[in-house]
Amino acid sequence: MGSFRPGDPVAVSQLFDQIAPRYDQLNDLLSLGLHRVWKRQAIAWLRPRAGQRLLDLCCGTGDLALVLAEKVRPGGLVLGLDAAAAPLAVAARRAAARPWLPLQWRQADALATGLAEGWADGAVIAYGLRNLSDPGAGLAELRRLLRAGGRAAVLDFNRPDPAAGPPLGSSPPCSCLALRHVVVPTAAAAGLRDHYAYLEESLRRFPTGADQERLARLAGFARARHRPLGGGLMGLLELLA
Repeated sequence: MGSFRPGDPVAVSQLFDQIAPRYDQLNDLLSLGLHRVWKRQAIAWLRPRAGQRLLDLCCGTGDLALVLAEKVRPGGLVLGLDAAAAPLAVAARRAAARPWLPLQWRQADALATGLAEGWADGAVIAYGLRNLSDPGAGLAELRRLLRAGGRAAVLDFNRPDPAAGPPLGSSPPCSCLALRHVVVPTAAAAGLRDHYAYLEESLRRFPTGADQERLARLAGFARARHRPLGGGLMGLLELLA
């Protein structure tokens, strides 16, 4: 298995097509289930309610979309969008077991969704912005899709600003160390070393929290706040259109 190039749309889609069957189990194992806690914090910022139309960009296997769909009933809709076919197939199978949920799935590029301007009341991107060829363009498309006053939450690994130093009384964030010494060896046991080694490579080119805030304001968001989660391993970008 060759290495996967961060920012290459074809390579990224191939990567997620290949890991889709084991993606959810590995997420639970590698994060000790904490990814669900971090996703709940993203949902808490979004404040989903009945009747809303929500978008899950880079939805993967659909775990966030499934939770959001429960919260927009009755009268709402959640659209899960991803560039890779295999994760969407997993998401559709999961949703088929809960046919009462207002869910739709679409294979499309997060940089050019084809949806109408202001289509969504709110949106989430979990572990997807980092994989786009241009995160700034991804934030611009996200803003275009939101109605005025709509909320968005972007959850991903945190790339700390090396010039800023750790907050007073805390330890330095160790995203790369955790990836290198815990995540990749564990994934290697499942035959997915290159797929998860990609995470550290993608993190190197990912904007810091401060840069994400700046890019979001340039994209037209009225409010952008990035805050660390999980002791600085993760970051949540809270956006208001």
